[in-house]
Amino acid sequence: MLLSTWTKGLLSSVLTAALCLPGSQATAASAQEQLQGFVSKVQAATGNFSQYTVGAQGQTKPAQSGQFAFQRPGRFKWDVLKPYAQQIVSDGQQLFQFDPDLNQVTVRKVDQAIGSSPAAILFGSGSLEQSFTVTALQDKDGLSWLRAKPRNGEAGFVHVDLGFSGGLPARIILLDAFGQNTHIELSGLVPNPTVAVEVFRFVPPPGADVVRMQ
Repeated sequence: MLLSTWTKGLLSSVLTAALCLPGSQATAASAQEQLQGFVSKVQAATGNFSQYTVGAQGQTKPAQSGQFAFQRPGRFKWDVLKPYAQQIVSDGQQLFQFDPDLNQVTVRKVDQAIGSSPAAILFGSGSLEQSFTVTALQDKDGLSWLRAKPRNGEAGFVHVDLGFSGGLPARIILLDAFGQNTHIELSGLVPNPTVAVEVFRFVPPPGADVVRMQ
């Protein structure tokens, strides 16, 4: 399930403040309004991310960093570069999770993998309210926050908090079913670039063990 990938630090999501909505409306808008504007106005993007996970007992796991690209609906590439290479690629139909150290590829259908996961919030194009209950949180750290709770009790996570600035998500905090918090910072956004479809194609390397999930 894609969710476990997020909580283990193999995935996450998008973007920091290089795109602004017109005038002062962006700063005055609620987090929900900024999310709606982001989903409707940003159809593709590239950028950088860094993330770390804090365990239920307070222990911090090693940080990861890398690059991402996405194109609605459902195409994305989450490329972990440090400290160890890992990739998650979706072509809109199938999702490929590649671990170079194990030379193993796990393949899932996209609708099974991201339907009610945090990826659906940022990479999808459907109605957020169909899969999540969204509530406003208090502003914090200069960001406007909202909390999305999955309507599906089997989603595998408790909630995800998104902090917005200038009409874009700048920080993501996900609480999983094991009490772990994954913190994601987003930077270097290029909004609505021309992204070649080949970016979202994945071909398993020779000799890789391919596991297809039903």
